[in-house]
Amino acid sequence: MQPTTTFTRILVIGAGAMGSQIALTAALAGYTTAVHDVSAHRLDDAAAQLYERTNKLVKSGKLAAEQAERAHQQLEFSADLEAVAPYADFVIEAATEQLEIKKAIFARLGQLTPPHAILATNSSTIGSSAVAQASGRPDQVCNMHFFNPVLVMECVEVVRHAGTSQATVDTTLELAQRLGKTPVLINREVPGFVANRLMGALQKEALALLAGGVASMTDIDATAKMALRHPMGPFELMDLVGLDVVEHIAQATYAATGDPADCPDESVAALVRAGKLGRKSGAGWYSYTL
Repeated sequence: MQPTTTFTRILVIGAGAMGSQIALTAALAGYTTAVHDVSAHRLDDAAAQLYERTNKLVKSGKLAAEQAERAHQQLEFSADLEAVAPYADFVIEAATEQLEIKKAIFARLGQLTPPHAILATNSSTIGSSAVAQASGRPDQVCNMHFFNPVLVMECVEVVRHAGTSQATVDTTLELAQRLGKTPVLINREVPGFVANRLMGALQKEALALLAGGVASMTDIDATAKMALRHPMGPFELMDLVGLDVVEHIAQATYAATGDPADCPDESVAALVRAGKLGRKSGAGWYSYTL
């Protein structure tokens, strides 16, 4: 059966920072949205955090109270996948970045969701071809990669694998637009897709300049902002993304390419080992007040 664009129910797998924000974005766009996670505690935390987030948006005047209330009415949180998957028209998987876990999820989704449902992964490092066969409907599988923070970032990378149907691509692009995002289509799987490859190239050069004593970290960041008009410098961006995430992306890229040039940077790895993960931990390249 061909995928359809006339759907109303979205299922998000994973109640972490990405999954919960994707779900809220879908609910704000008017979709009935279920959030599934194996951890009931994580689901409770996600629901509380989303209420806190929308309350802040309402207080700042960025969101009407009525819109926030309607969005929360559209949201459902469930630890029982069998209770929510049969009603999903479109699934966005945002679980942990471990291939075997994702394969198991897509196998269950293939069994539990309606035949027309599209199954997308939000992964920034694992191409959908790695999980497509497990679903039993590889032509209806693709990457739909959002960026953190989802409620703010406009871009969504839609990545097709060799077997993704054009109908699946078109539907996913259309959904991204309905969610208020601007999709970019990536026609071939490459490690890191587009955004992470561009970010990685800039970070690699910034790290080399710092290691070589060419310029200080703060001056490299200042140059990126003032000369290139970037909203933040590469070291500031690494801290925002999370140095553990930066290292994970580098590890995944190196595993895929085997190119020594893609090896994770030791200075980043050292910060991660020290528990300095960036803004979320209070320290990374810079120090922050939590």
